[in-house]
Amino acid sequence: MKKLLILTTALTGVAFAAQADVTVMSWGGAYGAAQTEAHVKPFAAKTGIATIMVDSDNPATPLKAMVEAGNVTIDVASVEYADAIRLCDEGVLEPIDVAALPAGADGVAAADDFLPGAVTDCGVSTDIWANIFAYDTTKITGTVPTTVADFFDLEKFPGKRGLKKGAKAVLEFALMGDGVAPADVYATLGTPEGLDKAFAKLDTIKSEVVWWEAGAQPPQLLADGEVVMTTAYNGRIFNAAVGEGKPFAIVWDGQIFENEMYVVPKGAPNKDAAMQFIQFATSTEGLQAQAMQISYGPARKSANATEILYKDGKTVMGPNLPTAPENMKNALETSSSFWVDKDAELNERFNAWLATN
Repeated sequence: MKKLLILTTALTGVAFAAQADVTVMSWGGAYGAAQTEAHVKPFAAKTGIATIMVDSDNPATPLKAMVEAGNVTIDVASVEYADAIRLCDEGVLEPIDVAALPAGADGVAAADDFLPGAVTDCGVSTDIWANIFAYDTTKITGTVPTTVADFFDLEKFPGKRGLKKGAKAVLEFALMGDGVAPADVYATLGTPEGLDKAFAKLDTIKSEVVWWEAGAQPPQLLADGEVVMTTAYNGRIFNAAVGEGKPFAIVWDGQIFENEMYVVPKGAPNKDAAMQFIQFATSTEGLQAQAMQISYGPARKSANATEILYKDGKTVMGPNLPTAPENMKNALETSSSFWVDKDAELNERFNAWLATN
C-alpha cells in the first residue's frame, strides 16, 4: 500500500506528494551507473519514492513498442535527442513544461538557464555527450592517431576498427574522415553523391570493422585487444581510463556531440512521480552530480562543470568534457532535424550495405 507523503527537497525546492514507484530506463554500463548514483538513489532518498534503474541498448526502441502495445512498464527513459524529437512528433511522449522545471541554483528561470535546445516539447537534457574514437596506448606507440582521418588509415595504423552498427554518427564520421568539414557534413550527406561518398569511405575499412551495438562494448573491445581503435561514447572511455585505470586515450578530432534527454512515455504508470524525478535530476545540483560520475557536460549554465571534480576527488572534469574549447576545434553537433527526417531511410541503406560483401 502506497503511503501519502508531503516532502520538500532542498536540492530543487520542489514539493513532492504521493509516493509511487518510478522505473527509469537508461543505457546501462558506466552511463546507467552514473545516472543511478547521481539521480536515482538521491531522488529516492530525498522523496521516499522507490526508484529503480533498468537497462537497454537503446531505450527509444522498447519505449515506443510499449506505448504502441498499450503496456508501458517504465516511467522515465533516457533517449538520444533526435529520438526525443521523433517520438514526441509521433505522440508517444508526454509534454514537458519548461516552466515546471526548477530555477537554477542562482535563481535564473529554467527557460533561461538551460543551454539552447536543451529543453524540447517532450524532453529535458541530462547532459551533452559525444561520439569520439579512442585507442589503447600500449598497443599504438610512437606515432599515434590524432585526426579522424587516421581512423580510416589502415596502412599507417593497421588493425581492426570498432564502429557502431548503425547509420547515425557513422556516416558523419566517415565524411569527416574523408576531409569534409563539420560545417558541410549535413549538406553533403543530404545529397545522393554525398551519401555515396560516405559509404565509399566506409568501404575502405569494412573488412577490418568489428561492429558494436551497446555502449559498454567499445571499452571491452579495446581491453580485449579485439580492435586497435574504436568509436565510442566519450564518457565510457573516460570511466574506463580514469575510473578503472585502462590505458586508453581519446581523440577529440571529429567528435560528434549532442544532448541526451529524459522523457516520459505516454501511459507511464507513475506520470506525476516521473515528472518529479525529471525536475530533481535536471536541477543545477542534479546535473552537477552526474558530471561528477561521468564526463558528460551539464546542459545548464548554472551547472558549469569547470571546477567539478570526478568522483575520485582529484580529476578536474572540465578538460574531459565534449564542450571544452580544446575539444571543440573540429567538432560536429548532431542535426536532430536531419535524423528525424532521414533515420529510417539511411538505416535501410546502411543495413543493405552491411549485408553485402
